Amino acid sequence: MSMTATPITPDLLRGALDHEHTSGGLVPHRLPAWARERLPDVQFSVAQAHPSGVRLMFRTAAAHIELAVLPTKRVYLGLPARPDGAYDLVVDGEFRERAVAIGGDTIAIDVSTGAEEFRPGSPSTITFEPGDMGVEKSIQIWLPHNERVTLIGLSTDAPVEPDPAPPKTWLHYGSSISQGSNASGPSATFPALAASTLGLDLVNLGFAGSALLDPFVARVIRDTAADLISLEIGINLVNTDAMSLRAFIPAVEGFLDTIRDGHPTTPLLVVSPLYCAIHEYIPGPGAFDPVALAAGEVRFIATGKPGAGKLTLTVVRSALAEVVRRRSTTDPNLYYLDGLDLYGEDDFADLPLPDGLHPDAESHLRIGTRFGAAISAISPSEPGEGIDAVVLNGFKLH
Repeated sequence: MSMTATPITPDLLRGALDHEHTSGGLVPHRLPAWARERLPDVQFSVAQAHPSGVRLMFRTAAAHIELAVLPTKRVYLGLPARPDGAYDLVVDGEFRERAVAIGGDTIAIDVSTGAEEFRPGSPSTITFEPGDMGVEKSIQIWLPHNERVTLIGLSTDAPVEPDPAPPKTWLHYGSSISQGSNASGPSATFPALAASTLGLDLVNLGFAGSALLDPFVARVIRDTAADLISLEIGINLVNTDAMSLRAFIPAVEGFLDTIRDGHPTTPLLVVSPLYCAIHEYIPGPGAFDPVALAAGEVRFIATGKPGAGKLTLTVVRSALAEVVRRRSTTDPNLYYLDGLDLYGEDDFADLPLPDGLHPDAESHLRIGTRFGAAISAISPSEPGEGIDAVVLNGFKLH
């Protein structure tokens, strides 16, 4: 088989706002370098380095594809093994196959002390068989939503060329749920599912444990071209016990003000928290359930005490709805979506959160379908075009 090697360059990447050239290859990043330097926090740094929503995108007549990568896997000593990062092949808009990169570097973390040990490993080569040799097709390879990856090389049995991006960009901000925790693969996170259904060019700024209304993230959103913006706000602020209600409201206002400085009329959807029983009426901080850990399982509990000004999910939903109601009198392109319409108490009874905090793979599919219906209601048919519809399939977007 005659193979053609193609350098992995930024013009083959979609969904990454930056990239880093290393001695081993190209590392995609979801935030620009200046923003990554604003917060020397391990949780945040790890989350943004996981390329959720990032995909290689090209056209080729190849029937055989090889992608060489060096993953970096995080192992939490004493806890169940995390799933290996998956790579999803999508051909002409249809999911075709999923592969896993074995090996790679490992960072072993002692959960009791936080100490980390780096263990170097070997690269892995993933093969895909899109079929139809000689027939040109659009190829997407979605990169893992849950582990860092260095892209080393791309080889195919026919030449490749960059594939133009979809005409409209959707920028989404949120928590680990938006990043894709517990999704079956990177093309099956709820933002990826909604974007694929609607033909949107996704930029996913979902950061596990780190959707805390950081001002520098608002600046990134302000400065990034987008035809539609959505913000999933609340769960991380509650489960980190990051602020009181008094601090929360101006933080939301300031986040929106900054975004509006760069996107004064872009449709902007504020999404309140999805249902999470442990935090509906009990504040954070959240913590690992010690009983579950003793049994070798991971579950989360809420450890805070209710009180005046404390944030719970019910408090956050009410506050967000009021902020959007007040601002929308002068901002007609600002909308509010109750997260309970995406995943509510009835959904929890049907599809419980496996760890008490994150939806499972089937829930991501349900949420993605509903989210797609909701954002299509506020998305203009052409970039820069105004909107009229605010009600679709039962979703009332205030």
